[in-house]
Amino acid sequence: MIRDLVIGILLGTAALVVLLSSLGLLVMRDLYQRLHYVTPISLISTPLVAAALTVREGWDENTAAAWLTVAFVVVVAPYVSHATIRAARIRDRGDWRETSRREQRRTER
Repeated sequence: MIRDLVIGILLGTAALVVLLSSLGLLVMRDLYQRLHYVTPISLISTPLVAAALTVREGWDENTAAAWLTVAFVVVVAPYVSHATIRAARIRDRGDWRETSRREQRRTER
C-alpha cells in the first residue's frame, strides 16, 4: 500500500513536470526560449520514472538498465541542447566563426 503510494507520487510528479514543461513550450515565443523547457523533462522526469520502477521492481536487470538510461540521458541532454541551439543560431545568423573573423578584421584596421 505504501509502496503503491510512493510509486504514484513519483509517477505523478514526473507527469506533472512533463505537463508543465509542455505548457512552457507552448507559451514561449522562439526556439531559444522553448529549449529551456525541455531540460526538466530529461533531467527530472526521467530519474523519477526510474525511481518508481526501482520501488516497484527492486534492484534487477530492468532497473539497472533504466538507471543506465537515466545516466545516459542526464549526460547527453546538455550536449544535445547545445548542439540544437548552435544549429539554430547558424541557421538564423550564419556561422559565428565568420562573424568573429569579420569583427577581428575591423579591429585590426
